[in-house]
Amino acid sequence: MFHKFYDRAANSHCNMQSMHRAKKQSGSALVVAIFIIIVISILGAALVNILDSSQESVAYEVLGTRAYTAAQSGVQWQLGQIFPVGASSDAVNGCSAASPPVITNIDGLKGCSIVDPVACTEFTHKSVRYFTVTSTGECNIDGEITSRTVEVEARSL
Repeated sequence: MFHKFYDRAANSHCNMQSMHRAKKQSGSALVVAIFIIIVISILGAALVNILDSSQESVAYEVLGTRAYTAAQSGVQWQLGQIFPVGASSDAVNGCSAASPPVITNIDGLKGCSIVDPVACTEFTHKSVRYFTVTSTGECNIDGEITSRTVEVEARSL
């Protein structure tokens, strides 16, 4: 029968090596944890920056849409002056020199206006009158100013 030979000295030497290895590894775990925390912090800061710029882009897009609507309102107003509703097709007025309507009291266009004057040019060729109407809408909300310009060409029948 063979008995296992147990050498205490050899066994204690193995235990010392494993304890020494454990002490070396405990320091590296701390470095890895700090590295992970730094990387996650950098990713979080980048995400906050991206979300902030995305919100700003959406705000400018909304302001631009409002300014475009204001400019469209100016064009439609001038076309209404040139081609009155309910009038016969040959009852065409010229460009109106009047000031455009105030639109700041409309819910969706608060802080927006039609830049005065709404430009209108006309010429006649072979008894047909041609009009070019240009309007600029401007929105000023909390110091952020956005403007859009719309140009439309029309002719009499």
